[in-house]
Amino acid sequence: MRIRIRSITSVVGLCAAICTGGSFADPTQKSSIRFTDVTADSGVDFTMTSGKTPSRYILEVDGGGVALFDYDGDGDLDLFFANGATLDEPEKGPGSRLYANKGNGKFLDVTEKVGINLRRWAMGVAVGDYDSDGADDLYVTCFGANVLLRNDVAKSGRFTDVTETSGVGNDRWGTSAAFGDLDADGDLDLYLVNYLEFDPENPPDRAGSMILGVNVMAGPSGLLPQQDVLYENRGDGTFRDVTSQSGCLPGKPGFGLGVVVFDMDLDGKLDILVGNDSTENFLFRNLGGLRFKEIGVVSGIASNYDGANQATMGIAIADVDGNGYPDVFTTNFSSDTNTLHLNLGNAFFDDRTSQFGLAMISHPFLSWGTGFYDFDSDADEDLFIANGHVYPETAEHPMDTNYEQRPMLFERAGKRFRYHLESGEIFERRFPARSTAFGDIDDDGDVDVIMTTLNDKVRVFRNDSPHRQVLVVELRSARGGSQVQGALVELVVGDRAWRRWITGGSYQSSDAPVAYFGPGAVAEGVKPSVRVTWPNGKKGVYSGILFGRKVTITEGEPTPRITPLRGRAD
Repeated sequence: MRIRIRSITSVVGLCAAICTGGSFADPTQKSSIRFTDVTADSGVDFTMTSGKTPSRYILEVDGGGVALFDYDGDGDLDLFFANGATLDEPEKGPGSRLYANKGNGKFLDVTEKVGINLRRWAMGVAVGDYDSDGADDLYVTCFGANVLLRNDVAKSGRFTDVTETSGVGNDRWGTSAAFGDLDADGDLDLYLVNYLEFDPENPPDRAGSMILGVNVMAGPSGLLPQQDVLYENRGDGTFRDVTSQSGCLPGKPGFGLGVVVFDMDLDGKLDILVGNDSTENFLFRNLGGLRFKEIGVVSGIASNYDGANQATMGIAIADVDGNGYPDVFTTNFSSDTNTLHLNLGNAFFDDRTSQFGLAMISHPFLSWGTGFYDFDSDADEDLFIANGHVYPETAEHPMDTNYEQRPMLFERAGKRFRYHLESGEIFERRFPARSTAFGDIDDDGDVDVIMTTLNDKVRVFRNDSPHRQVLVVELRSARGGSQVQGALVELVVGDRAWRRWITGGSYQSSDAPVAYFGPGAVAEGVKPSVRVTWPNGKKGVYSGILFGRKVTITEGEPTPRITPLRGRAD
């Protein structure tokens, strides 16, 4: 992570306006979106560990990820947290955690019950049914050897560590990872993002690392980046490293932090976007046959409008401009902007951050996990961003930013996004936030938020926006598990379509493989159709769907399973 200073005076002014709820949040425009911090009542009660506070070295500042997935097949979303350790004992942390959803948005720690004993320095988590047995497995990235936990809960009630036999225990510093059927052979391949070389016994010298006259941690500049890895799923429970022969070996590695798998050019093949810290982002275009071509620079997505590399952490995908193609939003370091790249088609992207009202307002914030979701059920997608700085010195020295920062909520308002502070007290509070995961944890149809923090408590934010009859679409692969990363779900009414991409998740995390649609301008009583483009390019259309329902669509089956949503009393 790096800091870029343009105009200190203007940035300080921006920070004062935004952080105090000033003119950049229009008080005359009231949002209907409301979130409530229900952490205390949720049963999720523990502090994420990542080194010690205050952080002194780069290994201590990335934090841990979170996954929302149904580990026990009971129909509701459970929680897994990739927890870290300290430099004193990097292999003996307090342990990652699994929480079971008891069916009402309240959770119970079942880590020990299911046999998970992961105490090394965990970073991120990817969810996918790698062995096609109908149960979702966990791939946990770590500082040191990563871990693949096979879900054997239906058989033995436990998860099994199959890292050694599967061949995916890469021992670099792993950050994010993504499953996806990249060769369209029916099983999930795996892309692993690695960061940089760090020796806990000989950490980089902090001397000379100065920002605005303040001595801060060293890195990533001056440290050595590590090469990412592409693993091909052999279909027998094992993987092989195909990074070199696949074309996923660029001229030099980047400082990797984020990744999504999606079909960026709508050609029926899944592409890979990697967000790098302080180096250009990578876009690997899928040529078929597990062959890729890196086109980040020529596509326009490697850097921002100025041609400057950014410190990309989180990635979110949505069709922001309605042209049918997936656009890309990335979160970045403070004194820079977060960035919205519109997808113009033909593998070309254009930085339109300012056009949509997302540029200057983000300058004081260092942003991490993010997601486009229809939080107010009005059909268009809003934007949530988790923020928090990496320099604890900002709490004691006059700089252009704060250490703990407010989350940001942008409501889609016509052709722009509107920034809101009044959507609940959580947006008036500051957190050392990191990762996010999005999904409906209480089965009422709207999208809730789980947010991790750095050496602070995990947060559970319940969506309490005015209730509407929404449509929830859950995808299952033909083999029963979540092998649907990269799928496109469309709600179709006449000649109009609302699109949602299933891409895994944002920074170091995994969202539920579910699409959420509010009724928006759809007339009452109208029965829309749902159109699904599966990761292999095959399509399915399901007609006569009503709002207020959860629709579970299994690939290859003509009739979806439809259940009413539990609803909520407003």
